[in-house]
Amino acid sequence: MQLSILIYFAILILVPIWAQLRVKSAYKKYSQVPSSSQMRGAEVARKILDDNGLYHVGVEETRGVLSDHYDPRSKTVRLSSDNYHGHSVAAAAIASHEVGHAIQDQEEYSFLRFRHALVPVANLGSNFSWIFILIGIFAQISNMVLLGIIFMAAGVLFQVVTLPVEFNASSRAMDQVVSAGIIRNDEERETKKVLNAAALTYVAAAAVAVLELVRLVLIYTGMNNDE
Repeated sequence: MQLSILIYFAILILVPIWAQLRVKSAYKKYSQVPSSSQMRGAEVARKILDDNGLYHVGVEETRGVLSDHYDPRSKTVRLSSDNYHGHSVAAAAIASHEVGHAIQDQEEYSFLRFRHALVPVANLGSNFSWIFILIGIFAQISNMVLLGIIFMAAGVLFQVVTLPVEFNASSRAMDQVVSAGIIRNDEERETKKVLNAAALTYVAAAAVAVLELVRLVLIYTGMNNDE
């Protein structure tokens, strides 16, 4: 029993770390490989946005490393400094991925809309779920644990819905950089490696969230059986 618990927590800790290391390794490697187009990440983002008629979406530099994201509220693609100014395959891949989210937003991609709708519920769940769960476990109140599980399930659903959003954005990114001539055919493999490594972090987060939810459901079931 103790060994299984140790294995469980090892998976919980090591899987996200492994995913992060894969991202950092791929990014470090391909940020040193210049793209054939020699376009900066900011130029890649701007070209793809304009090619898709998204003239109203801005491109800004933001602080941090791999802090790149698309802000649907301000309609802005924000790229970390290295990717904003960089001419690398990694910069092109990440810039085009974030623009993929902007295109999703413009086309009202269903999973993106659903994820946006889940944000307030997921935030509520992440803030309060463990409060109810811990009170329920220590006080042996199974209904309190169940309430916490319901709150946590909303956060888990958010993580799961994030997967198709991210994979779709990467698919759009590949289509755009190839069709726009931003990368050559022989650079597609390297670009996919960057995008796939980034996707691993979301897969790892979703897997860990689901695993933790299952564990809590088993605890709740066990409490009811004891009663």
